[in-house]
Amino acid sequence: MSKLRIGMIGVGGIATGRHIPAFQHLAEFCTITAVSDVNVERAKEVATANNIEHVFEDYHDLFKEVDAVCICTPNKFHAEITIAAFEAGVHVLCEKPMALSTTECEAMIAAAKKANKVLAIAYHYRFMKEAQAAKKMMEDIGTPLVTRVQALRRRKVPGWGVFTNKSLQGGGSLIDYGCHLLDLAIWLMGNPKHVEVSGSAYNALSKMPNQVNQWGAFDHTTFDVDDHVTAYIKFENGASLLLETSWSANVKDDAEHVSISGTEGGISVFPFELYTTKNGMLLNSEAAWIQGEDNPGLPQAKNFIDACLGNAELIVKPEEALQVSNIIDQIYEKSKTVQNVALN
Repeated sequence: MSKLRIGMIGVGGIATGRHIPAFQHLAEFCTITAVSDVNVERAKEVATANNIEHVFEDYHDLFKEVDAVCICTPNKFHAEITIAAFEAGVHVLCEKPMALSTTECEAMIAAAKKANKVLAIAYHYRFMKEAQAAKKMMEDIGTPLVTRVQALRRRKVPGWGVFTNKSLQGGGSLIDYGCHLLDLAIWLMGNPKHVEVSGSAYNALSKMPNQVNQWGAFDHTTFDVDDHVTAYIKFENGASLLLETSWSANVKDDAEHVSISGTEGGISVFPFELYTTKNGMLLNSEAAWIQGEDNPGLPQAKNFIDACLGNAELIVKPEEALQVSNIIDQIYEKSKTVQNVALN
């Protein structure tokens, strides 16, 4: 079996911290042959540190040396680069969120189908061993009714990179962090069709001076993305989902929580627990041990490689990532509408 030749487009923290180490760990199946970044000096440094042969400033030149690419750029460029990759005939693993809008996501999927290539989106929470265990146990809780999602950080606005740049990222806490647990929850529910979305986005705390922030300094005077979001989502099958996510909130602790209450029982992912009733008792079950990788980047990379080689189905299908982006679009849009009504 020939190895899959992979190129990295964008060599920031997510590339060097997760994707490059994961693909290098899977050297039996793939090799990273090229990197590309607008900061070509940084690209050269990463290439040298990781024994990667080719370095390009223009990602179009990289396509000639690879079978697949991993896109780790700001969100604004996801659709543009993905579509160009498919036109060049290479597979794509794109960092989350899929793109800045539903329209861009649809164009990415159309390009993938036209090229007959793999399009995977890096929602790595699905690959966590707790998430994989929960997916296997969903039948035990019956039909999902009410899902609760919390992705809360008390004071952790990313003070580096372009995370607070709305034009490049499209938003803040929701599109950067909350999207992970939103995606995970809907996947566990079986990706039912959503029919109603409402939400509110806030950024009052991060616009205040004298910030106390655990993740570095940022300019409060130019902060224009959301740092706290709430939403309610209703699905075609009658199920509902309550979402809260934040970078900055006056809460006691950070919280990462997905729980689903179903007709036969309930499940919590972090920590993994199962809630049932039996013989007149309320029973809570914990897992003594869960099989799987502690680093979700490894099974994510392996699933992408296997899908490119025709040996596996994607665990994160692009149509499912499109659904998450569409919900995010609607939350932001509904929040604007509510704010305008309140102002008027």
